[in-house]
Amino acid sequence: MMNAYFMFFSKAVPAMIKGSALTIEIAVVSLMIGLLGGMPLAFLQVYGNRFFRMLCTVFAKLFRGTPLLVQLFLVYFGLPQFGIALSPMYAAFLTLGVNSAAYQMEYIRGAVISVGEGQMMTARAMGMSKVKAIRVIILPQVLRLMLPSWANEAVYMIKNTAIVYLIAVPELMAQTKILISRFYNPIEAYLTVAVFYFVIVGIITLAFTVIENKVRIPGLEMEDVR
Repeated sequence: MMNAYFMFFSKAVPAMIKGSALTIEIAVVSLMIGLLGGMPLAFLQVYGNRFFRMLCTVFAKLFRGTPLLVQLFLVYFGLPQFGIALSPMYAAFLTLGVNSAAYQMEYIRGAVISVGEGQMMTARAMGMSKVKAIRVIILPQVLRLMLPSWANEAVYMIKNTAIVYLIAVPELMAQTKILISRFYNPIEAYLTVAVFYFVIVGIITLAFTVIENKVRIPGLEMEDVR
């Protein structure tokens, strides 16, 4: 039985490597979209007026409170009804990126609050504008504080990419489905893809652990909001 599995594994490896590369690409791009979207929203939620705080809260509740699969289908199947047709890859980037922005906004907001209002008040008293104070004083600390939560988000993102096979993106899960249809070995195929996900997540976790240990601010920690 083990020999049969290893024979299947050797045949599956090229497809799994191809799927892994695409899974990592989707995860990285989506995380960057989430960071670029979540960062300004978090600062608006902390330092913005009541109107902007309300908009940010609605955005977070909307995308954190609805299933990711529903969001994906709305983007891929719904937007074409309004004349916006996205390729499967771009639909995956947009959906996962915006969903991640809703979570990253909360991570960053928590990090900003952890820095404390006193530093902003001191910077303003020294004549800095609010934007300059954020860029020079607050942001460097926020980026360090949010690393543990961002590491978790990276792990979640790798696993979340599994749903995009439903819109024909040939990532890891899609490659698994192809292997099942070709060799009719579902147990072996799912076991193999689990191994690949485990390895990818393990490497990400190890890398972030090393980075966190180098940049950790003693005494300041954040809790994961997932």
